[in-house]
Amino acid sequence: MGICISIVSSEIHETDYGHENAVYYEETNSFNETQRIGSVYSQQGSKGSNQDAAILYQGCGMEDGTFCGVFDGHGKNGHIVSRFVRNHLPSLLLNQRNDLTKNNTVASNVKIRNRNKIAEGELVPQKNFHKQKEACISAFKVIDRKIKHLENLDCSCSGTTAVVVVRQGEDLVIANLGDSRAVLGTVRDDGIMAVQLTTDLKPGLPSEADRIRKCNGRVGALKEEPHVQRVWLPHDDTPGLAMSRAFGDFLLKNHGLIALPDVSFHRLTPNDKFLVLATDGVWDVLKNDHVIWIVHSAENEEAAAKAVVEAAVAAWKQKYPSSRRDDCTVLCLFLQKRIQQHCLPLKT
Repeated sequence: MGICISIVSSEIHETDYGHENAVYYEETNSFNETQRIGSVYSQQGSKGSNQDAAILYQGCGMEDGTFCGVFDGHGKNGHIVSRFVRNHLPSLLLNQRNDLTKNNTVASNVKIRNRNKIAEGELVPQKNFHKQKEACISAFKVIDRKIKHLENLDCSCSGTTAVVVVRQGEDLVIANLGDSRAVLGTVRDDGIMAVQLTTDLKPGLPSEADRIRKCNGRVGALKEEPHVQRVWLPHDDTPGLAMSRAFGDFLLKNHGLIALPDVSFHRLTPNDKFLVLATDGVWDVLKNDHVIWIVHSAENEEAAAKAVVEAAVAAWKQKYPSSRRDDCTVLCLFLQKRIQQHCLPLKT
């Protein structure tokens, strides 16, 4: 499931990507054909309409730039919120990144030339990451404010997670909100292994629970789901949100739920082969290593995301045959040109 659009543009604009849950969007010019560098796929669960949304934006604003985002909506209007974020966040975040890059290029070059004892560019990634982090935090705040002021849409108990990775050259900036996840597939001497790039931001984490309780929110589990910690209002057993950060859900925003992303940086190495972003419908039934193995074993880049989703759906049926299956959405970004070869063993 996905669409591909090619246009001529040097700017990122807010776009309506249609009714597809999973979108592959290519920014190209009319003279060059781009090679697909990944895949994105979404499948509706058995709880109702598919509330997931995702986008792989190839060539976003710059030739080697890529925006990856997966969004897991929840609540009555979760499907609307997840698509709203999918449609607006790339433009907002990437335009801010572009502006910051332009503003800091001259200053960075001057400092590099003046530091003769330091290798060229050694300090730039750290400084640039600080600026990129500021851009992410600002963009997420703006999006949350836009959601709050949407006309005729009640988001008091509706919202979405977001896991976003922006690639520029060999740098990854990762911004995470909620319990969707980003995992890196990297090669070691004895095989392929999974490196989790994000932390699942749930109420059960001590630091998250502490913040919620300091804001008079409550953290606790239902008797029938003792392993799932949830966020509750101070004096009312609602809404019971199973994540500690999200867009929307304004009923809980004064009680510890925040839209502040956890932002991190990763410098790619030649051993880093691909990136997987997925909603918790996948991670609830498949371990990181299993997902990495599926992607590594996939026939090609375009088949990888669908293969993971199909494995997750099968796992749901096997592990929880009487439960309602969650929506499953996967995005795979290949970081290097894929060469057909025998699969490496899975490192354990």
